Amino acid sequence: MLAQVTTVGISGISGYIVRVQADISNGMPAFEIIGLPDAAVKEAKERAKTAIKNSSCPFPAKHITVNMAPASTKKEGSSYDFPISVAILSATGQFEGNITDDCVFIGELSLDGRITHVNGVLPMVISAFENGYRKFFVPCENADEAAVIDGAEIYPTESLTALIKHFSGECVIAPHKTDINKCIFSQKSTVPDFSDVKGQENVKRALEIAAAGGHNILLIGSPGSGKTMLAQRLPGILPDLTFEEALEVTKVHSIAGALPEGTPLICTRPFRHPHHTISAAGLSGGGVMSRPGELSLAHNGVLFLDELPEFRRDVLEVLRQPLEDGTVTISRASSTNTYPCRIMLVASMNPCKCGYFGDPNHECVCSPKQVAAYRNKISGPLLDRIDIQVEVAPVDYSDLTGTVKGETSSEIKKRVDKARQIQRARYEKYDGIRSNSQLTPAMQEEFCKISPDAEAILKSAFDRLGLSARAHSRILKVARTIADLDGSEDIAAQHIAEAIQYRSLDRKYFG
Repeated sequence: MLAQVTTVGISGISGYIVRVQADISNGMPAFEIIGLPDAAVKEAKERAKTAIKNSSCPFPAKHITVNMAPASTKKEGSSYDFPISVAILSATGQFEGNITDDCVFIGELSLDGRITHVNGVLPMVISAFENGYRKFFVPCENADEAAVIDGAEIYPTESLTALIKHFSGECVIAPHKTDINKCIFSQKSTVPDFSDVKGQENVKRALEIAAAGGHNILLIGSPGSGKTMLAQRLPGILPDLTFEEALEVTKVHSIAGALPEGTPLICTRPFRHPHHTISAAGLSGGGVMSRPGELSLAHNGVLFLDELPEFRRDVLEVLRQPLEDGTVTISRASSTNTYPCRIMLVASMNPCKCGYFGDPNHECVCSPKQVAAYRNKISGPLLDRIDIQVEVAPVDYSDLTGTVKGETSSEIKKRVDKARQIQRARYEKYDGIRSNSQLTPAMQEEFCKISPDAEAILKSAFDRLGLSARAHSRILKVARTIADLDGSEDIAAQHIAEAIQYRSLDRKYFG
């Protein structure tokens, strides 16, 4: 007898429909799985066989063939256990009710027949829902995550026995619902506030511009000047995630197995802070079974690289293409997966190995050769991709002991939100463009026109500082953001002048 059920596989952050077909025929008892299964899927034979027996269901002593179509696509992971078992039970007539064609089964099996948690359920449900499927039988631990999709009927299934009772009508499983508003409220930001920072008004201004336009930023300063403290407060002034952006972020974390417990939907922008010992694969993603790296886990949020020169050179060079494209592609012999990584890169560094080059209060003990070697760990092409470079000076004693509170993050965020609203309205007809940092060359010509006075200032800076074509483009994008913060439709001379200030440090420290 032949039976077929539906499940979903994962490729990158998207799912694809997999049809699990089970054929039970007379002959020598055997159990074969075909359709390019990996080792984990092949092991499903023993898990399914034992789980069915321990669920008080007879396991057929016949020739069992399970095919997973499309057979040309490699199947990975343990999420096929559940549909394989359902297909076998259906083929042997152990379901009293009919399994309809719009049912999807996702989950791993334990030996006692319980359905256990798997990664990537959200993108699986989204892909199947877009293909017309409406009923999803998933592990209880994944039910909240799957139920964020409006219109999908999510049935949290505890075990094979519970599924059999559901279809027989003995104990029907009720569809599960998730309260999105409650989820958002429970994730109220705990990011520290900018009002705690004493002084550093110029750096706060640079971070506000970076947040308003989604620009990459580099902070250079002596130890203890507040670089890390300032960077950690940046998420508090970033715009709130839209529902579509929240789904994108949650899909990546779901596939990576990094979704926090009790968090069905990530509603705050990610802030990833990897240690400088991270490998290139850890940053970009990869592995035997390809998984997202820190770049993708920071999607729609911030990737903070503290002590930038301490990262290995090959690790830093991984950033170059993803910063331009907003995606990272992992190619292996068996598959090619693409993950999104539209991020704000925030980096910090000391001006030299000892950290005190140019510090008015401390003497630098590095030789010129050591200073040059330390700075040369960061390549010119990577620096070109950082829109804003700002010097973080040591804090004055008067600022530290002052009682005047600085602006709060909420006050700064209001200006950032206003600038982002201007950008969303301006680029609403352009697919995938959400901020000034994402402007294409053609869009720059349309939206970054400057006055003759501003043109003269930019030309002088271009010749004097020896800027590259990419640096010229970045200055225009930053100036566009500064104009948006001012509520100006036109990019004026003062906007260009301020943007140029944020490109001068690469010549002071790296020229």
